[in-house]
Amino acid sequence: MDAKYSIVVPCYNEEETVGAFYDAVIPVMDSVNEPYEIIFVNDGSRDKTEEILGELAKKDKRVKVINFAKNFGQQAAILAGFTEAKGQAVLDIDVDLQDPVEAIPEMIVKWKEGYDVVHGKRLVRKGETFFKKKTSTMYTNFFEKITGLRIPKNCGDFKLFDRKVIDVLINMKERDRFLRGMTEWVGFKQTYVEFERKKRIAGTTKYNFSKLLKLATNGIVSNSNYPLTFSMKFGILGGILSVATFITFIVLTILKINLPLVSWLFPTVVLCFSLSWVFDGVSNIYTGRIYKEVQDRPKYIIREKINFDEDFSKTEER
Repeated sequence: MDAKYSIVVPCYNEEETVGAFYDAVIPVMDSVNEPYEIIFVNDGSRDKTEEILGELAKKDKRVKVINFAKNFGQQAAILAGFTEAKGQAVLDIDVDLQDPVEAIPEMIVKWKEGYDVVHGKRLVRKGETFFKKKTSTMYTNFFEKITGLRIPKNCGDFKLFDRKVIDVLINMKERDRFLRGMTEWVGFKQTYVEFERKKRIAGTTKYNFSKLLKLATNGIVSNSNYPLTFSMKFGILGGILSVATFITFIVLTILKINLPLVSWLFPTVVLCFSLSWVFDGVSNIYTGRIYKEVQDRPKYIIREKINFDEDFSKTEER
């Protein structure tokens, strides 16, 4: 029997949590009393995550496992799960149980009411520092301002998608993906389910500062040309400051306050070089993104699939 619901679970070095997640989600999904599948995407883990997932798949055919050839990142793992999902409704949830599996039935109810996307919205965010929550809010506000896309506040990647939305998302071609922005861009009828986010049951978050910065950059560059306007704005500002500086120096000269020649040249030269570096940096971001698209490398490489119907003896790329 084909699955009606697909649960996509990205995993990276989560040997301490995958078993607990399985034990928690199975009774919740069984209570729905409709066919489902759980797709764990092992994103190149270096611990025992792959081994544990293999054992779960052996004892439960509803558990399907995708093993990447290496670490390609959470967004690539989500895309792989979406691509292989067979359900009419597809959910994305982290394996650390911060987002409660108990909220899934309520999200399914919203879907049956006719909503195409159901966001999980955090009322309380336990286990997160003030700095992380504050910077997350600031980024969301900035993202909305420069893209015009309104990401629901306090919502992460814990979402339910109707099949037609999934089909649109997996056919969007950009390489560096930002699921939250893409979800808003595609539209459809959306709502949310509120819950209290818990602390991780074990282990540590795999999103360090550099990965968060990369995700934030992907969100902006993929959805807005706002950084490209920096050159004009800095150019105007630099021109105004230069003119103001020269006027000031001329006034000082009229007042018989003589300045050495270097005082005229140094700020002008520094300003020109600084602006040039800024412009080059912004241009390089977009040039680098174009270069990656032109390379047309696969977004991920699948080394192995477990409990899927087809024969996947060969490495698969997408």
